[in-house]
Amino acid sequence: MAGESDLTELQAGYVQTFDLTPEHSLHLTHHLFGDDRGRGPALIDLTEYYKDYGLQADAHELPDYLPMILEFASTLEDAEAQVFLNQTVKVMTQLAANLEKVESPYAPLIRMIEQHGQLGRMAA
Repeated sequence: MAGESDLTELQAGYVQTFDLTPEHSLHLTHHLFGDDRGRGPALIDLTEYYKDYGLQADAHELPDYLPMILEFASTLEDAEAQVFLNQTVKVMTQLAANLEKVESPYAPLIRMIEQHGQLGRMAA
């Protein structure tokens, strides 16, 4: 049963990191707006952007959820995905720094996304 308890520990660590620690939120507009009113229009704009590409966002998740953003980016051509992810670089930089402060094993993954977006900045 050691494998099951390991899995439970990993799941608990994930929840603690991303769901219970606001500065590690995977909802990217939270890092820009917090719970400010400006967040609503940003979420609507992102939903409309997805719709322009034929993607219907999951009704149970906000459109700024990092896994959803990455899923959308995976449907784009490489150069277009880099330009799209370029819009997230500021948040990725902050999120990675926050995760590095607590020595999270997720920090290098966020840095990889940040670097991919920075390539879009150079291409633009």
